[in-house]
Amino acid sequence: MSEAYFPVGPGLGLEENFLSLDDILMSQEKLPGRAESALPRLALALGQGAGGAESVPEGSKLEIPLWLAKGLHDSKRRIISVELPKIYKEAWRTVFSADANVVDLHKMGPYYYGFGSQLLNFDNPENPEIAQSILQASTFINRFRRIMDSSQNAYNEDTSALVARLDELERALFQVGQKGLNDFQCWEKGQASQITASSLVQNYGKRKFTEVDG
Repeated sequence: MSEAYFPVGPGLGLEENFLSLDDILMSQEKLPGRAESALPRLALALGQGAGGAESVPEGSKLEIPLWLAKGLHDSKRRIISVELPKIYKEAWRTVFSADANVVDLHKMGPYYYGFGSQLLNFDNPENPEIAQSILQASTFINRFRRIMDSSQNAYNEDTSALVARLDELERALFQVGQKGLNDFQCWEKGQASQITASSLVQNYGKRKFTEVDG
């Protein structure tokens, strides 16, 4: 009898968790870039040719999967250069700053927060602004309030429209809020003997305990 599968959460910040399906899918997202030197035997991997033995010429414009871009990036040797996807550029950061709730993050990039954090691995003068836009009030905090409000006011309803514009991290937060609401409703109706902490809180507590113990 096979054991049940328990989903593994994504990594935090610059670190990826290679046991996480979300991180594996995120690592396939592509970055615009340029070959700063010839790349032997990478033409097929970069969609530049039909044979694995072909090289990518220096100066070629590329669409590079995140996992490969991180492997080729070297601050001392100019192998590739990576450009910012448009959603992380200044024009879009201005939109987020004005009203982050109007943006369809899932359409622009289903792993907006995780992918944006991974961009900080590359040398870019806009990294501080990207980090601030992702993590501070202009994006995450403003959207988080609305997500949790929506999750707490949608009991036994079709929530597909509510989550359609959310990235994968936001959808996971919405599901946590929904579970908390459903658990409370069951407890209030006498269908549950006690209220327990969510798995998100329990896992965070275990992580902090491990860090202190180590």
